[in-house]
Formats: sequence, C-alpha cells, structure tokens
Amino acid sequence: MPPTVLLAEDDRAIRNALERALVLEGYRVTAVADGVEALAQAHKSPPDVLVLDVMMPGIDGLQVCRVLRAEGDRTPVLMLTALVETADRIAGLDAGADDYVVKPFDVEEVFARLRALLRRSNREAPVDVPKPAAAPERYVEAAGLRMDPQARRVWRGERELELTRTEFELLELLVRNAGIVLDHSTIYDRIWGYDFGPGSKNLAVYVGYLRRKLDTPGAPQLIHTVRGVGYVLRED
Repeated sequence: MPPTVLLAEDDRAIRNALERALVLEGYRVTAVADGVEALAQAHKSPPDVLVLDVMMPGIDGLQVCRVLRAEGDRTPVLMLTALVETADRIAGLDAGADDYVVKPFDVEEVFARLRALLRRSNREAPVDVPKPAAAPERYVEAAGLRMDPQARRVWRGERELELTRTEFELLELLVRNAGIVLDHSTIYDRIWGYDFGPGSKNLAVYVGYLRRKLDTPGAPQLIHTVRGVGYVLRED
C-alpha cells in the first residue's frame, strides 16, 4: 500500500499544488486547510506521515504537533515554514516535529525528506522476531552519556534528557562514534538518508538545539565542531 500523507496548509494554491505533486509521486493524500481539521483527520484515520504548515489560523502547525505528541502519537511530522530564523525552526523542533522545509521549497526536497522520515519510521516499527539466546547490551555509553536505544531514553549523569526522534538519532550516532569526527555528508546520509548540500543549515540547527539540551553550566561541552569537516562527540 502506498504511504498516506496528511497535509495541512491554509494557502489553497500551495495546498493544491503540493497535493497534486504528492499524488503523482505515489502517495495517498488527505489535504486540509487548518489545524482543527488536521487534528480531526489524524484522530479519525492516522496517516503514515504529517506535513504541517506552521502558520495557520486558529490552531497552527506547532499546536497540532504538540497535541499529537502529548497524546503519545509518534507519527513523523514534517513542518512547512516561511520563518527562516533559527529560533523559529527550533520552536518547531521543540513542539516535537521531526524535520522542516523552508518556503519557498523545491518539491523534490519535500519528497526526499518524506522518504527519509518514512524509512526511519519503518526501522522503528515492531517486528516479530525470535528472541536471541543472549540479550544484547542495553545501554550505549560515552563521554558521560548513557543511552537506552530500545526505550529511546538518554541521561547525562543523573539528568534525563527529553529529545525528539531526530535529536535522539543524531546523538546516538555521535555516541556510537565517540572520538571520531563525522563529516556532514555522513551524518546527513545516516540520519536523513539524503545530503541536502553545503548550503543547508538543517544539521547545524539540530546540533545547536541538541547542545542546548546537553550542556549545563560548569560541565564540559560534548559536541564539538570541526570547522569545514563536521562534528565529534568527546568530553574535553
């Protein structure tokens, strides 16, 4: 079955154009004009992925995302935003969104981000497999961090961190490669499944927000920028 998309966009021209493009790409699309309709439709028939415009009258995309996350709904969310400031993008991530695209956008970029979100969602889907003879090591630890990949929980010392799906996957990649400098292309490929090119600020935004959650006054910074190359996790 083709994946289902719930698209919420109040601009009729953008909504209609994106709906047509998604249908032609093979998706089954339900398109609505505001956040109230989006929530009603998500409750009635949960989609495989949501595409939400940030700026909608009444209940906006951020509020829709917050409501769904508060209900325990982990459906991947891609935000469409005309806001270009980093703080605005961070607001979307803080609401529980998994990724964002800035308007005006190339529809091929939307397709690439949706494919990446769906791949990640499918990797997390439970499967019926025989139990191994010996349980694998539960925790992954490095630089004072302890991660439980199965429960998707992480602690720095005794403090548990609240991370979005993308933040968790990015941190897990860095923890599993602690001390190794990972270049931008490698990170994009592993986390998003697509390299958005040297002009993209997507990775920098996620790293910046992850640092805000990780770092505390008096404690060493854990994620370091290797200028022109990428990022490395280490406790200096």
